[in-house]
Amino acid sequence: MEQLPLEVLRVLDLGEVYAGPYAAKQLADMGAEVIKVESATRSGRGGYTPQRGAVYPEGDPGERPYNRLAYYNELNRNKLAISLDLSGDEGQGGFKRLVAISDVLIENFSPRVMMNFGLDYSILSRINAGIIMVSISAYGQTGPYRNHISYGRGVEAMSALSQMTSYEDSQPLGPGIAYADATAGSHAAFAVLAALRYRKRTGKGQHIDLSLRESLIPFIGEHILDYSMNTRAVGGRGNHDSHIALQGCCRCRADNTWITFAICSTTEWEAFCNVLGNPAWIHEERFADHLCRQRNQHELMRMIEEWTVEHDAEEAMHLLQGSGISAGPVLGAADLLHEAHLRERGFFAKVTHPEAGTHDHPTTPWKLSQTTRNIRIPAPCFAQHNTYVLGSLLGLSREEIDVLEKRGIAASNPGT
Repeated sequence: MEQLPLEVLRVLDLGEVYAGPYAAKQLADMGAEVIKVESATRSGRGGYTPQRGAVYPEGDPGERPYNRLAYYNELNRNKLAISLDLSGDEGQGGFKRLVAISDVLIENFSPRVMMNFGLDYSILSRINAGIIMVSISAYGQTGPYRNHISYGRGVEAMSALSQMTSYEDSQPLGPGIAYADATAGSHAAFAVLAALRYRKRTGKGQHIDLSLRESLIPFIGEHILDYSMNTRAVGGRGNHDSHIALQGCCRCRADNTWITFAICSTTEWEAFCNVLGNPAWIHEERFADHLCRQRNQHELMRMIEEWTVEHDAEEAMHLLQGSGISAGPVLGAADLLHEAHLRERGFFAKVTHPEAGTHDHPTTPWKLSQTTRNIRIPAPCFAQHNTYVLGSLLGLSREEIDVLEKRGIAASNPGT
């Protein structure tokens, strides 16, 4: 059997919504035994936990819909799941016993939550000195904003990203996904690996305080430096770039299809003009050099679009790529699912879930030379692994587990 890099690692995942579960997913993909801890009594749509119910479509038929959410099943593959109510002494006691035999704990509550549970790092580190606890929050564990609750969209605005990803003539506009959550989740997974290396050397765990806002700001460091040195504030640029000679996105022949391209040198501009058939307008003074084309980008893009609307997006890509121009069509989710390059590289895998059925799932964007396994098991049903975790790992009898279930501490269904 192939051995994955993190097979010896046990992770407790208290994550909700996106950032926390995304961090734990990356560790699970690398082989860690990730135990997702959920509470049956957390409020959410339909009485479900926030992640299982927050994006559930109204009126969807079928039993146990909380096990069939695409959102949940994507973020929680390769994980185990238990139900444990942390609001009372018995649930907290069981959780502390899990901490004692685990390596990593990931949570993305607001800073006061774990302290209110009596499960903050100062307490858990006395139970397990080697525990690595990752606390992901909007603004971090300290400072005047520490108790402000926010999700990716709000954090993107507070980090100035929404201003930079907007169009020149629009109000601030965020990116298409909750970029702050994905970025923080990736940082958290990397921070865990660094903390494991530290623990291997010293025997000590760590408390990692990770802010969504601070995870985003390094991505715009040059703009912060530009303002601090030149008092020059960046505004929305749409698809344009301040350094590349010409970059844009133009309509193609079919409805709602687009081609993007970037031209970085005079040589590439000349090749681009050749692909377009050297129309007369390329010799006009307003497009004579790099600075002129930068100043007149709007007019230039309108001229270029006269060519792109005569071509399919993929055809335009091949014509431009064939001449050394960076270009690619704008693809939707359905396009990606059938895209030949991703299929050839095995990026999608068919996963069969006992209640959601068989579907294509995206795998990881990286490949390991000595291991080929990726999605080993589908996302767990609610409380699916109570018996294994509470019984095999913590040593509770079947009768003791049944009592916890009846009392709602380790319930088998959410909303109970």
